Amino acid sequence: MHLLPQGRSLVRRFSTSPALRRWIPFDDKMVRAYPIAGKTPKFTDMKNAFDEVRSGDHIYAHSLSATPLPLLRGLADHVKERSLKDITVHSLIIAGKVPWDGEEFDGAIRSNCLFTGESSRRAVNEGRADFNSVFLSEIPRLFRSGTIKLNVALIHVSPPDANGFCTMGTSVDCSRAALMNANYVIALANKNMPRTFGDSLIHSSHIDVIVNDESTPLPELPSIPPGEQEQKIGALIAEHLVDNGATLQMGIGGIPEAVLPALKDHKDLGIHTEMFSDGVIDLVKQNVVTNRMKQVHPGKIVATFVLGSNKLYSFLDDNPMVEFGDVQWVNDPGVIRQNPKVTGINSCIEVDLTGQVVSDSVGKTFFSGFGGQVDFIRGAALSNDGLGKPIIAMTSTTKKGQTKIVPYLSQGSGVVTTRAHVHYIVTEYGIAQLWGKNMRQRAYELIKIAHPDHRESLEKSAFERLKVMPSPH
Repeated sequence: MHLLPQGRSLVRRFSTSPALRRWIPFDDKMVRAYPIAGKTPKFTDMKNAFDEVRSGDHIYAHSLSATPLPLLRGLADHVKERSLKDITVHSLIIAGKVPWDGEEFDGAIRSNCLFTGESSRRAVNEGRADFNSVFLSEIPRLFRSGTIKLNVALIHVSPPDANGFCTMGTSVDCSRAALMNANYVIALANKNMPRTFGDSLIHSSHIDVIVNDESTPLPELPSIPPGEQEQKIGALIAEHLVDNGATLQMGIGGIPEAVLPALKDHKDLGIHTEMFSDGVIDLVKQNVVTNRMKQVHPGKIVATFVLGSNKLYSFLDDNPMVEFGDVQWVNDPGVIRQNPKVTGINSCIEVDLTGQVVSDSVGKTFFSGFGGQVDFIRGAALSNDGLGKPIIAMTSTTKKGQTKIVPYLSQGSGVVTTRAHVHYIVTEYGIAQLWGKNMRQRAYELIKIAHPDHRESLEKSAFERLKVMPSPH
């Protein structure tokens, strides 16, 4: 059994957010209102921040645009200096180079990735890091249930205000559950971290150690202009699938970003999404996004994290229009469905002729993770007003010209969104509505939106697989 060294708190930290407590079954006896009387954090330098880290610890690292890279480098230095072993670091996507991704850390630190991105993809596929396949909405349960017992949480916050309150800035997601259920919390307090609203709030009395940072910029996601194919897809979705007054969810990538500028003539759009990027700012300024029609937090953009440029981070700072929520609540289909005309826009890697969607892998190679795609696909499909639209969008071919609509999924590929979940598939050649269709009809719809160069071969493959010709009837 892993014993806590002297000095570690046995108090589990739980959120008092009314929104969270409405949806997450907390034990009321364990809920502690903050601030905690008589408790203050220890302010120290990086070298002395990790004195309570021990061999065998399970550590959570704040991720995405809130990745506390100085803390991660400090942890790696501490582990080398103390010759610690068997430490596991749990995280979503670490933005930047993982400091322990080298042979000298074998047996010392190992990553357990709750989502796979550029910084961890190679290590995961080479067996040097582990990968958990789990819905984004369920990751907080891993910590709240004790399935993953956290000894330490490394977080990135805005500096304490005059009353001692910090915020988690750009990334609440599963990180709030992690810090509330870790026995020891080490924070990087960075003046560049915007102060944000909602479940982002954390009083400094819940933090054990704070390292002040005056200079580290937040990780940015470069904005890549969408290509011609993405622009066509964005225009199709905006014109035919997004209604005035709709509540939007956008996944990450070029296609969701291509949709946003095509919405400039829409009215009273709302946003309830796991994440958003820079493209939302212009729609707010143009009074396209008002959130006026929403049922869940009307007037507010609801998200669980953001990833973009410094322009986006400045937009967030002290902006009460944006509310960050714990992802167990934000991505709950039961919450999502309450909003009007829920329109979920996500991308994928591959779709077979029956409508099975691959989004987390390229053949045998792990590429990303489940994320919130299924959460929002289901929330939109179950929309209380019956007007939700679950959308999967992709270019018809890869950069090498290979079709993404395939007779059979590539060997090793994992299904993220099942054929029963799918409603709309969109490529630059059109929109396929699959819900309620039989397999022959599905094949027909998908072949129509495949690249023309591949349609004949797909028809032959559909006949071989289904034993009948694809048909609209």
